[in-house]
Amino acid sequence: MTTSAAPRGNRDICLATLRDTDRDRYLACLLAPEEKRPALAALYAFNAELARVRDLVHEPLPGEVRMQYWRDLLEGQAHGSSEANPIASELLIAIEQHRLPRQTLIDMIDARIFDLYDDPMETRVTLEGYAGETASALIQLASLVLSPEEARRSADAAGHAGVAQAIAGLLLLMPLHRHRGQLYLPLEILTATGLDRSTFLAGEDKARISAAIEAFAGLGREHLAKARAAGTIPPAVFPAFLPATLAEPVLKKAQRLGSGLFDRSLLLPQWRRQMRMALASITKQI
Repeated sequence: MTTSAAPRGNRDICLATLRDTDRDRYLACLLAPEEKRPALAALYAFNAELARVRDLVHEPLPGEVRMQYWRDLLEGQAHGSSEANPIASELLIAIEQHRLPRQTLIDMIDARIFDLYDDPMETRVTLEGYAGETASALIQLASLVLSPEEARRSADAAGHAGVAQAIAGLLLLMPLHRHRGQLYLPLEILTATGLDRSTFLAGEDKARISAAIEAFAGLGREHLAKARAAGTIPPAVFPAFLPATLAEPVLKKAQRLGSGLFDRSLLLPQWRRQMRMALASITKQI
């Protein structure tokens, strides 16, 4: 597919998808250079499509079918034209224009298969691998769009920032996941606090559950500190890190609330999230 084949409407659809499903990355697009927005919107809309598969299906198999569509698209085995799917069309254009590694996107799909099942996250290393192939990979891909030369300099920061962002996101979704019987909090953290999967999901031992949540959020803050210690993020790629700037207040609040996060939202009001990202775009600090 050539870049001239991209209708303006497809780009608008990607942004509209983000506005409805991932408002923070939608704002991150608007804070990025205008000429980079179409590719960033395509990447972020693709991620949003993967993230919401579990919400659209009642059984894992239909979810795997949806994931397979994207895998076939990236492997050049899609059935029919991608032009029928605006997000798919824009994603392929972004890959071509910015020479994005398809395998990284395929690995993102494979990692998201975990979301379709209720299997436990065994260890923190397993969690870090999941976050690395999802949130961290998305920061790195966005960095390649923004500046392939500078992206290499920020790879270490992207890796850690992505883990911190992923943990913050999982804490935000923990009440929903608990309702489903899903658990992303590593079993080794539960064991260290005297819990197992069933006792955590039961929600009765609030003191131990709070300790486990505090440790989980602490792991996110540990990675955020490592991201900051990795060195100055080049200004050219900083827009890729904007969504990660929202992780710290979520992690801190989770540590304060503990099991109370099942009853009180960790999410900052929209206006505060927008202000935090806008300020970060000026200061270039995560």
